[in-house]
Amino acid sequence: MNPVKAVLFDRDGTLVEDVPHNGDPERVRPVEGAREALELLRAKGIGTGVVTNQSGVARGLLSTADVRRVNERVDRLLGPFDVWAVCPHGPEDGCHCRKPRPGMILWAAGRICTPPGDIVVIGDIGADVEAARRAGAHGILVPTPATRPEETTAADHVAPDLLTAVRAVLTGPPRGRILADERPIRAAYTTGERPASERADRRRR
Repeated sequence: MNPVKAVLFDRDGTLVEDVPHNGDPERVRPVEGAREALELLRAKGIGTGVVTNQSGVARGLLSTADVRRVNERVDRLLGPFDVWAVCPHGPEDGCHCRKPRPGMILWAAGRICTPPGDIVVIGDIGADVEAARRAGAHGILVPTPATRPEETTAADHVAPDLLTAVRAVLTGPPRGRILADERPIRAAYTTGERPASERADRRRR
């Protein structure tokens, strides 16, 4: 029996294309491989959930209703997910839920009655995998143009894409630092660069 009982995903940049502070459900686009990855997990009886920072609410750029509508769209396209956890706070609010703090992961673990040690968290920036570490869960980083090089270097486990990350946990927690697919490693990790302003905006979520 697989000791991994659930996989929690970051939303923007991991499950769906990153649209800064998106409040429009029509702009939701799953990333490549997302549907297949989730189907693989559900076929194995592994739970799925989403843990997402949405500081646009605190900044007045989004309403909680906007976030809910976008989440509902994600759930229609890729769900049903077993648990959703949303942090609406800003970086200066001092909450316990905003990643890299572990609050959302611990709350989600409680909702699905699963010990954090049996959970894998998949995200695209260092805050995602750091939150997993602090919660006692396993973290996998899937780098995108928003990922800083030092975050990739520091991550315990790195996968070139979402599907590879999920395949790596189908038989247990991730093993080894680089979770490689069949592509040459250079091709797997070659991504276009976004402007620095866009990378900074992604981090403020």
